[in-house]
Amino acid sequence: MTTMAWKRGDMVARQLRARGISDQRVLEAFLEVPRERFVPARHHDLSYEDAPLPIEEGQTISQPYIVALMLEAAKLGPASRVLEVGAGSGYATAVISRIAARVHAIEWHDALAALAAARMKALGYDNACIRQGDGTLGWTDEAPFDAIIVSAGGPDVPQPLLAQLAIGGRLVIPVGHEPRSQELLLVVRTGEHSYDRSSLGAVQFVPLVGSGGWGIDGLEVTPRRAQRPLRVSTREAARIEQAIAEACEPFDSVAHAPLDALLDRIGNARVVLLGEATHGTSEFYAMRARITEALVARKGFNIVALEADWPDAAAVDRAVRGRDATPLREPMFSRFPTWMWRNREMEAFVDWLTARNRCVREERRKTSVHGLDIYSLNNSIGAVLDYLGRTDAQASERARELYACFTPWERDPGTYGRAVTAGLLAGCEREALAALDALLAERLRYLKGDADGFFDAARNATVVHEAEKYYRAMYRGSKESWNLRDRHMFETLLALLEHRGPEARAVVWAHNSHVGNARATEMSQHGELNLGQLVRERFAGEAYSIGFGTDHGTVAAASDWDGPMEFKEIRPAHPDSYEHLCHASGVPAFMLPLRAPHRLGVRTALLAPRLERAIGVIYRPATELVSHYFEATLPLQFDEWIWIDETTAVGAAGAATASAAPETYPFGL
Repeated sequence: MTTMAWKRGDMVARQLRARGISDQRVLEAFLEVPRERFVPARHHDLSYEDAPLPIEEGQTISQPYIVALMLEAAKLGPASRVLEVGAGSGYATAVISRIAARVHAIEWHDALAALAAARMKALGYDNACIRQGDGTLGWTDEAPFDAIIVSAGGPDVPQPLLAQLAIGGRLVIPVGHEPRSQELLLVVRTGEHSYDRSSLGAVQFVPLVGSGGWGIDGLEVTPRRAQRPLRVSTREAARIEQAIAEACEPFDSVAHAPLDALLDRIGNARVVLLGEATHGTSEFYAMRARITEALVARKGFNIVALEADWPDAAAVDRAVRGRDATPLREPMFSRFPTWMWRNREMEAFVDWLTARNRCVREERRKTSVHGLDIYSLNNSIGAVLDYLGRTDAQASERARELYACFTPWERDPGTYGRAVTAGLLAGCEREALAALDALLAERLRYLKGDADGFFDAARNATVVHEAEKYYRAMYRGSKESWNLRDRHMFETLLALLEHRGPEARAVVWAHNSHVGNARATEMSQHGELNLGQLVRERFAGEAYSIGFGTDHGTVAAASDWDGPMEFKEIRPAHPDSYEHLCHASGVPAFMLPLRAPHRLGVRTALLAPRLERAIGVIYRPATELVSHYFEATLPLQFDEWIWIDETTAVGAAGAATASAAPETYPFGL
């Protein structure tokens, strides 16, 4: 098998089949068509990446998954006659030609139309016809069409395309009032003058140029609507709420929620990501604990990875695995917000895990606890120096000299970042990297003495290096600092899985905004990625992501960064949100499978982008819509959704003894 053929098969397995594309005709067509023949030569090595690629005339070839999603929604068959608007490189045209009887494709740019036609001829695909023209006008002489695929985004659905759709035909088109941000619509013609519309999620396509789309200058040609093209009516909302009620698995309480079906859906996943819609809700912690306990006891999971600082969680790990404690410069979990991990729900889980590990004789089968986060500059420096002080006096002295660069700022890294960004301080990036490199250079020697001790020290040295970059980045822009932080979480998770061995399996506890797929939220439009996206891309079907939501109740949160913990009332969910649909279903607590739903209709119904609430360590009910809601496509964001309609605040244990700069202000996620 050639390298490209192997990559093509891997693309189909990981990017399409693993994401839910199940139409065998679509999968076989993608296996047949060589995508590398439709991209410029300089990008051949990227042909099967999970991303759009630039092509001639300043256009792009779409992400394979999006093309597959559109074709599956169109329900093409061997007898289908298809119109494609926006042929571009000709790749989607070629894939369609492997499924349908005949495809007519229109491309606005002369050069692209000629190139696409030449590629089809070279491949011997003779059931496709490509011409240059205004695709928004359709192809009247060949109408009606069983399916129309529009591969560019317009401000609305062009009326000529609706008229050229056969009764029973399906039209898939990106629509939005911004040239490069749209909602993917599926339009089914149900009668002479009737059409059903539904949403397949948020997408980004190049602008649809033509009389029924955007002008060359990016301005809309057709009149702008006062409202979005797709609005959920009261009747439609009631249908979705009923679909949720019929497809979900209700439970009476967290303590008695049946988990067998959930564990079956998780299957053989190596990584399970458990979210939370707030950082201060008792039921979220308790439910994550119950699921984790089942995964540990029944599926052999041996890593619990927290959205917490590495040295703080390491202190917990030593306790649960019965190891000697090591000193911390600052008390464990003393960085704001203390209630996030110093709470009674977490204490109960740690007690359970400690007792469980005592009954496990083999060290490799004991479950460890680790922190994925990036903030612990002071404690991590102390941990590295403590390790070297016990193992290598000369290296310890050298590390102490390097880390002295941080001495005035160890307890106030936010001020350090601000000073470096403002040019008032040279910065300690070189010193942090040198200390990490020196430690790793002696890896083999240190591993012979204490492999776990070296691994802990290496991760702490990595935290120092990454934290130094993070505290500088957070004053340059939220996107850069967010991405740096979540990449660090992902790389730490990979390091943990490698360290614990080939049979290692990990449970991650973090906020919904970290464990869901960022590509399915407005984060992606802002250039942000997250841990859930990176895990999904790396592990595909071997990862399972679970989001949590609530409508109302109480939550532990602060009003300002570094402010005192308060018990706040959660406002009932916004009418345009997923949370409101779940509340209106009338089921007070449930699990809702989204990757493989009990009723296929519920996944389709929930694909329309809606608001989703995210409460961090800060909660400001008065500005909730602006500060705590974002747009998402739930079935593409999570594999499962756990709903608890009314929730209560965590039981805090202990008080803050140290503070930190506002690293994730104002949302605290």
